[in-house]
This record gives sequence, C-alpha cells and structure tokens, in this order.
Amino acid sequence: MTRKFHQPHTQEASPMQKIAIYGKGGIGKSTITSHLSAALAAQGKRVIQIGCDPKADSTSNLLGGQPLPTVMDYLRAHDDPPRDLASITREGFGGVLCIETGGPTPGLGCAGRGIIATFRILEDLRLFETFQPDIVLYDVLGDVVCGGFAAPIREGYAQDVLIVTSGEKMALYAAGNIASAVENFKDRGYAKTRGLILNRRNIPNETEKVQAFAKERHLPILADLPRADEINQAEEQGKTTLEAYPDAAISQKFRDLAQTLLK
Repeated sequence: MTRKFHQPHTQEASPMQKIAIYGKGGIGKSTITSHLSAALAAQGKRVIQIGCDPKADSTSNLLGGQPLPTVMDYLRAHDDPPRDLASITREGFGGVLCIETGGPTPGLGCAGRGIIATFRILEDLRLFETFQPDIVLYDVLGDVVCGGFAAPIREGYAQDVLIVTSGEKMALYAAGNIASAVENFKDRGYAKTRGLILNRRNIPNETEKVQAFAKERHLPILADLPRADEINQAEEQGKTTLEAYPDAAISQKFRDLAQTLLK
C-alpha cells in the first residue's frame, strides 16, 4: 500500500541520509537512482527522490511511466509559490515521494537556478520535517558541477556523493571532474564522495580501467551493475525491475547496493 507523506512517521527516528548521484550524461543515473529508491523502499525505508534535471524523467519509472509536473512548471503557471507539498509531489512505487525540479523554458534562463529555487521552496514547505525520510536521493544532471547543479554538494543538502561511471574514456573523465569538484569542497564541511557505481557498457578491459581509476582516487566500487535486459523491459512498462521483476538477478544487485548504503 502506498503511504501518504502527511502521515506521521511512527517508527523510531534514525539519522537521515542525503545522497547526490552524479555522472556523465547518459550513463544511467536516473535508472540507477530510481532502482535504488525502489530497493530502499522495499526494505521499509521512507525515501524521497528529487530529480535535478530539466528533462524531468528521473522518477518516471516509479510512477508507472507517467510524467510528474515539475516545480518550475508550477512556478510558470502560478503567480505564487506552491502552498503545499501535494502541489509538486507524487508518491510512487513503495511510497517513494517523487519530486522533479524541471528547468526553464528552452533557450531562456539557467537550469541550475531551477534547482536552487526548488530547494528553497522545499525548505519553506518543510519537506523533510513533514515526510520524515530515512534517505533522500538527488539525481543530478550530467557532469555539470557548477552553479545550481553543484548546489547538492556545496550548500549542505547532500552528505554523500555517488559517482556513476562505466569504463569508457569520457565517463571516467567526467567521474574525475566530479570527484575533484567534491574534493574542492571538503574543507567547508560539504558532501564527500562515498564511492563509485560501475554501470557496465561491456567494453574491453572495463573492470581493469575502473579499478585503476578507483585506486588512483582512493574510492571504493560500491556496486558492479551488469547490462540486463530486464531493465529495458521494465522501463517499457514504466517500472523498475524491483517492481516488474523482483526475483531477477539485477534486482538483487540493487538490494545489495541499498544494504551497502544503509550500513
């Protein structure tokens, strides 16, 4: 049964984890984030997923493939900011509370400002105090780590960063930029890089390339995700594999990653 965000959290309170997920554009961040949200929710955790990408497709596989109106869409359509969370949120699979920041009208404005504006609105609406999540996942656009796209790591919204990469040259290049950006903020008490998620592309020597990168950066590889047909089949249904194929091997991979992050 889907839980309502306005219901009080009756379980014993535990520290809230806030994790930002970065990586090269097209590396599979949204797929991984939504699967991780589903895996955490399946373990009884209260989860918020915030999509920080103008495409606003981060949460679609938690919502039956249905698009979620974005915060920026709301602001364009109304004279005033939203007065309640119900106007800009929707509950998805497992009770995951889904939010999409969205972006400006194409060709006008800065998408990064949409992230900052959304975060301010969520603070005003007391999102965390109301929903009382165990874990918050930010799915952040591409490898952009400037302006509003750096907000999750520099403004104190996220505590940890996960970097998604494959063994491809440009994916590792982006991962290096992201890791360096996070490192530059460490003296300010901002987020730290928790580790890497290897999302395989089945290129030659992929394991060795990612392991060498991880060793150079002193980062653990938290998950090794193989290519799986079930992911594409589930996405055609607007679902994650945790919902569509819970017994699949790839679903267990995400459950293992969830357990790793909760430890």
